Amino acid sequence: MPEFDPRHRSRALLDGITRAPARSMLKAIGFRDEDLQRPIVAVANTWIETMPCNYHLRRLAEKVKEGIRAAGGTPMEFNTIAISDGVTMGTEGMKTSLISRELVADSIELVLRGHLFDAVVALCGCDKTIPGCAMALARVDLPSVLLYGGSIAPGHYRGRDVSIQDVFEAVGACAAGRMTAEELKALEDVACPGAGACGGQFTANTMATSLEVLGLIPMGFGSVPALDPRKEDVAFRTGQLVMELLRRGITARQIITRPAIENAIAAVAATGGSTNAVLHYLALAHEAGVPLEIDDFDRISSRTPLIADMKPGGRYMAVDLYRAGGIALVARRLLEAGLLHGDCLTATGRTLAEEVAEAQERPGQDVVRTVTEPLKPTGGLVILKGNLAPEGAVLKVAGQKRRRHRGPARVFEREEDAMAAIQRGSIRPGDVVVIRNEGPAGGPGMREMLGVTGAIVGAGLADEVALITDGRFSGATHGMMVGHVAPEAVRGGPIGVVRDGDTIVIDVDKRLLAVELPDEELAARAAAYRPPEPAYRTGVMAKYARLVSSAARGAVTTADSGT
Repeated sequence: MPEFDPRHRSRALLDGITRAPARSMLKAIGFRDEDLQRPIVAVANTWIETMPCNYHLRRLAEKVKEGIRAAGGTPMEFNTIAISDGVTMGTEGMKTSLISRELVADSIELVLRGHLFDAVVALCGCDKTIPGCAMALARVDLPSVLLYGGSIAPGHYRGRDVSIQDVFEAVGACAAGRMTAEELKALEDVACPGAGACGGQFTANTMATSLEVLGLIPMGFGSVPALDPRKEDVAFRTGQLVMELLRRGITARQIITRPAIENAIAAVAATGGSTNAVLHYLALAHEAGVPLEIDDFDRISSRTPLIADMKPGGRYMAVDLYRAGGIALVARRLLEAGLLHGDCLTATGRTLAEEVAEAQERPGQDVVRTVTEPLKPTGGLVILKGNLAPEGAVLKVAGQKRRRHRGPARVFEREEDAMAAIQRGSIRPGDVVVIRNEGPAGGPGMREMLGVTGAIVGAGLADEVALITDGRFSGATHGMMVGHVAPEAVRGGPIGVVRDGDTIVIDVDKRLLAVELPDEELAARAAAYRPPEPAYRTGVMAKYARLVSSAARGAVTTADSGT
């Protein structure tokens, strides 16, 4: 077998007489002949000043580049966009969040292809930059490492650790008269004490920890908190590591395999992770050419015990998991129980089994349980189907005690209307809040609804009200909240014809989401249904609405996905 050429792509860009103009332009910005004769390594950054999650990535990128140079490569950094879920939540701007995942992937892919890089390190932070970066790596299939910026430290309020989840829920408590405006302001001021992604096992930490188990993020690298002094060393080592992968010719698709994705899903289930992981792993599998169906999440979650006691359903934050032993400890427990594929290759060039063998458990920790004494015998995700969700819907059951809810529908055509109803106290115990026209195409953009779900919890209705939507939720959402209902309303989904007062049943044990109506009545309503006028007719939002697939397929955009 021939030796892998570390300059397998950049030679075509930079070598020979005909490439003198390219070399000349690069010399204009400081590159020397010796720089251009080394492997050229992309540093794809998602740094931005609009959020704490990615704010520190510029500093980490410098350390990554130092590591690349020390290992014999020439780094070139470029940037892409990012949207903050937490900042835009509850506004029209939130519609851009999931769309940004595609733009992050597209833009990184374009630069990697256009400039013929030999390898790539991608730096990510907030929710959609993580899967967006991973999707790009899968598409281009270079020697690749993903570096997560790390979790924010917890805030402290009245003697307890708090996160942005507490602020969202406090909004509902304030509206319900259970908290004063002064108390809300005091919480707001301390909940987010510095750079880093949201601190619970919300979407960012869910994706980062599970991608460590998948293997794209080196084991233990992502879990180091954002402002921990060790993070800079992790960044330097990441730069060195990508050069080792390049020398060995290990590329992204050798890591992103079906068994590795199954490992990642098990990690999500075992940690009570975000429902957004369903969308993102369906999308990543699509980009990597790996077969994966929405029902696979239920199958894997059903056999995987919930062993990490993480917020929002549990007690602990991401930094607590890190101190307890990290995701490596979770993975070691699952592997010892035969619930992971230990022979999967990782970004270190070693197998997952080799990586987790080095897991260190802090004595006396109670963040991670054993498989024989779990928090729950099955994982945190279930997939529901029925006459309201023929293609499926997603419910997170970590921290959820209710197994069934039956009640009258309260139908809202958009998130803002539901939020107003909650704030004025018109949602009653037993109701099923139905929010539609918020799916991938209908929104467009499939908004997260932490504002709404947080307000329900803050109003004291978490154990008495259910919610279903063709939109999605933040990883901080908890309660009987069913998202990703597919098909969505504007694509002919039955959720589009539900009326106020219809009886809706959510049954976890039966995996059922249904409206108690005869098939004939549903068919008649469907025949008469007319979708609302598109919210956008031009620009990126309109283009996305035309091209995006069902949530049950990961809400990916391809030439044939607009059905």
